[in-house]
Amino acid sequence: MFLTISTTGTAARPATDLGYLLHKHPDKAQAFSTSHGTAHVFYPEADAERCTAALLLEIDPVALVRRGRGKGRGGAPDAALAQYVNDRPYAASSLLAVALSNVFSSALRGVCAARPERAAAPLPLRVEVPALPARGGPELVRRLFAPLGWTVTADPVPLDTAFPEWGDSRYVRLLLESERLTLAEALRHLYVLLPVLDDAKHYWVSADEVDKLLRAGEGWLAGHPEQHLITSRYLSRRWSLTRQARERLELVRLAEADDSEVEDIDNAVADETETEEKPTPLAVLRREAILAALGTSGAARVLDLGCGQGQLTQALLKDARYTEIVGVDVSQRALAIASRRLKLDRMGERQAARVKLVQGSLVYTDQRLRGYDAAVLSEVVEHVDPPRLPALEYAVFGHARPRTVVVTTPNAEYNVRWESLPAGHVRHGDHRFEWTREEFHAWAAAVAERYGYEAAFTPVGPDDPEVGPPTQMATFTISSEREAKAA
Repeated sequence: MFLTISTTGTAARPATDLGYLLHKHPDKAQAFSTSHGTAHVFYPEADAERCTAALLLEIDPVALVRRGRGKGRGGAPDAALAQYVNDRPYAASSLLAVALSNVFSSALRGVCAARPERAAAPLPLRVEVPALPARGGPELVRRLFAPLGWTVTADPVPLDTAFPEWGDSRYVRLLLESERLTLAEALRHLYVLLPVLDDAKHYWVSADEVDKLLRAGEGWLAGHPEQHLITSRYLSRRWSLTRQARERLELVRLAEADDSEVEDIDNAVADETETEEKPTPLAVLRREAILAALGTSGAARVLDLGCGQGQLTQALLKDARYTEIVGVDVSQRALAIASRRLKLDRMGERQAARVKLVQGSLVYTDQRLRGYDAAVLSEVVEHVDPPRLPALEYAVFGHARPRTVVVTTPNAEYNVRWESLPAGHVRHGDHRFEWTREEFHAWAAAVAERYGYEAAFTPVGPDDPEVGPPTQMATFTISSEREAKAA
């Protein structure tokens, strides 16, 4: 990937002062190691009238994969292949932004002991990026750079010049020109907005990214008309970080409007230890939702399919309404842990008669599972390889055929709200997939239609207006119409 910065000058104020400002000598070609390859700095032209500094980032594809964020959502083969077949070595992105900050760190801060007056003064600047990913197209490029004092030219790059009917790609050739900005301001704009336009950071965004954003955005981000989009994309849509950044930017805006310091504005609350109630864990909310659905169904004999370590089985055992509870899991180790959790070896005879743990695979029919009132598949289906899902569906809905089936599964759309979940990852390493709400509803509707059930959906956990709840639940009941026909 490639970027050039050019300026013009006169004999009294030569353009080659750009070398002082960038702390890179025009007569030298220099190389700098980065975490993903090598950054080269050289000057295609350097005289008193015109000087151009070029930054060429040569990506090491092996390092890129090794240091990458892992498989894409669901760990599907095509997502894994994206680690090896992508535009990272060629198109400007967060990789180039990081190289920019590493190689030109002093210039980014506006520090130049040799030419301090030039560092503080606006320069005639021309910045060119031959290949820039622009999610939002040329119009978004203009909306981001133009308010900062740039004259923007963003020409779309065709998908293939030999086939113009295919249209344009998501890349643009970017040209920025200005005589109103200092070099430090220009570099800070690029540092923030290159990854914003690409909208796909190559590294995990942590809390310190807020400080980086605010440092680079000082003096321009608080009043930018696209501030919300910039903060959201720069922080990889991690909403708590985005909210924190916006709150701090609002304080900056208010302080500037009031000609005050931020500290003078942000003093309404004393420095005290806040005591807030801890949110109820999602696992608890999930069990409560399942127990509520089972209670409504009137079930007495319940299957806990994929019971794992027995948390739900234990909760069911505490309710006298459930006269028979069977926990089923393919893992003998999980069943051993469940047995210890339930204290089966010390349980009274009457209580022990209500519960049983059995080993079995849910993708095979099992005569032991027939005749029960209800079955629960709590966080189970996403652990099954998609080609084997029809076998599970038949084993549960077609063969065992309880009157009620409760299914919970992660809502993939909600993953962007998890602080500790890197973008593109599923919630557990063993998850074969994670469904969106639309995908889950479509699957449930198809299963209900195929096996004569009716499906009702319940959100579990906070129901976010944009991405829905963290867990989605479907309660299947045998269709009254189908049951009447059978009778």
